[in-house]
Amino acid sequence: MKKHNPIEINLHKKSRLLEISFDTGENYKLSCEYLRTHGKSAEITTSDVPVAGKINVNIDSIEAQGNYALRLFFDDAYDQGIYSWETLYELGENFDDNWGMYLSSLEKQGLTRGKSDKIHNGPAIIKILYFMDKLINFTKEEEELELPGNITTVQELLDLLSMRGNRWERAFNADSILFTVNKEFAELFTVLEHGDEIALIPKAK
Repeated sequence: MKKHNPIEINLHKKSRLLEISFDTGENYKLSCEYLRTHGKSAEITTSDVPVAGKINVNIDSIEAQGNYALRLFFDDAYDQGIYSWETLYELGENFDDNWGMYLSSLEKQGLTRGKSDKIHNGPAIIKILYFMDKLINFTKEEEELELPGNITTVQELLDLLSMRGNRWERAFNADSILFTVNKEFAELFTVLEHGDEIALIPKAK
């Protein structure tokens, strides 16, 4: 049986994702909710009732277990899950089937994933800070922007801004800038929420 070893592991707290790249070429972004509900501890694996109400759970910290696994410390005080490299690989490889069965099991038991703390009535409004004067003749320093319903990530925001014209298209190429969300460096897939503050900063040349 082929072994799968991680070559890069990143926790994206803003997006509540654990990203793992394996030496066999696969890259998986596993939600904290998925990892919490699919742990391999006896508490979870021996129960006939699925773990429910974890839609908002996040990972506080990660601890390496030798060179074979991770121990994940969740913010709901659960810290008994040891996730081997093979477990993490299988969770990524079989996500669709696992998640489908999990949702079906919740429904049969009359349980829910819980109420999302990201719910906001009305369009999401974000604040954008621009530090772009070195790239384009750009006088705007900041703006509030009401996000269209189909714009949910940093990448989609950059695509939206680039549609404003040629100067904007050149300036808001992801290769030309750094971006933070709420003063923390973010990823292109970082999910944007109502009230977020996004800063766009030219990369040093």
